[in-house]
Amino acid sequence: LEAVAAVNGELAETLVRASGYAGFSYADLAAAVGIRKASIHHHFRTKEDLATALLAAYEARYRTALDGIEREASNGLSGILAYARLYLGGAEQGLGCLCAAFATEGERLPEGLRREVGAFFARHIAWIETRLRQGQADGSVRASLEPAAQARLVVAGLEGALVTERLL
Repeated sequence: LEAVAAVNGELAETLVRASGYAGFSYADLAAAVGIRKASIHHHFRTKEDLATALLAAYEARYRTALDGIEREASNGLSGILAYARLYLGGAEQGLGCLCAAFATEGERLPEGLRREVGAFFARHIAWIETRLRQGQADGSVRASLEPAAQARLVVAGLEGALVTERLL
C-alpha cells in the first residue's frame, strides 16, 4: 500500500476506475503524475502488480467503511442503506467501482487479478447477506426475502446504477 502512495495511488485508481484495466497504461499514469514510467516500474514490476496493489488499497478503504457501518447501523436495513450511500459517493464523482471496472474485462484479466476481484464481490455479497439476515431478525427486512439472492441483487443493482449514471 505504501508503494501505491509513492506513485499517487488515488490518481492511478481514478484512471483505472474511469478506463478499466486495459484502458490505462504506465505511460498514462506517468504523464498524469509527472514522473517517468521507470519510476512506476520500480514499485510495480507489472501492470497486474499495480492493479493488485490498487485493489488492496480499495478493499482496505471499504473494510474500514464497512466496519464503521457495522458499529453505527441501528438495524439491518440501515446498514444496507449506508452501504448504498458508499456507491453514491462514486456516482457523485462520476466514477464506477474499481472492481466493476476490472470485472467488465472478465476473461481478459490476468487470472490472479480476476480471482481477487471475484473475492471482493463475494465478500461484499456475504456482508450484505449478513445485514439482510440481521434485518430479518430485527424486523427491518421482510422475513420472506431470500438473503443470498437479495444480496446479489443489491450489489448488481448498485453496480449497474454506477455504470448507468456515468452515461447519464
